[in-house]
Amino acid sequence: MLTAFLLAFPALFSIVNPPGAAFIFNEVVGDATADERRRLSNRVALYSLLVMLVALWGGAYVLNFFGISLAALRIAGGTVVALRAWDLLSAPERQEARKQQQVESTGHATEDIAFFPLTLPFTTGPGTISVAVALGAGRPVEGVVPFFLGMTAACLAMAAVIWLAYRSADRIAGLLGASARRTFARLSAFILLCIGVQIMITGISDVAVTILHG
Repeated sequence: MLTAFLLAFPALFSIVNPPGAAFIFNEVVGDATADERRRLSNRVALYSLLVMLVALWGGAYVLNFFGISLAALRIAGGTVVALRAWDLLSAPERQEARKQQQVESTGHATEDIAFFPLTLPFTTGPGTISVAVALGAGRPVEGVVPFFLGMTAACLAMAAVIWLAYRSADRIAGLLGASARRTFARLSAFILLCIGVQIMITGISDVAVTILHG
């Protein structure tokens, strides 16, 4: 259970990047009241938890239904993550502006933007879903219950971090200047790029092993 938790939580944290997302969240809801901010952070954290749990518990069955291999998911998911990270690394300001414009175009009503686009695809997008599905599909033959308990605990912890980061978004932004935020964004993007490449390498290795033993 502990091994599963330690496997899942860092992977989800790197993909979601709650501290970096909190900066954009703060800009998007800048004119909202304190109560509206709290309601948004509560709903986004809850919806993000549901998205991760559905992908974790049911993603493998969806793959089997459509005949998609885990290697294909890893290659596709790694590519999506790497491309997103490359965009963030090249011009994080442009990506932040685009996301902010996308959110603002739907208005500021809590019930309108809590799920889309703040939760999906802003907080738990395709990269997060791909990682959660891959984690769930990699369940061991024995010890399935402790494995999924650890994975579920990681999703709960990730939702708690999202909730804390979004509720504290205004204070986090106040502690760092614009230059520090850009530096942090590029560092996070580079780490995310490495993660995406590693996911792709794992998928390609799975395909190569299958071909060699085919």
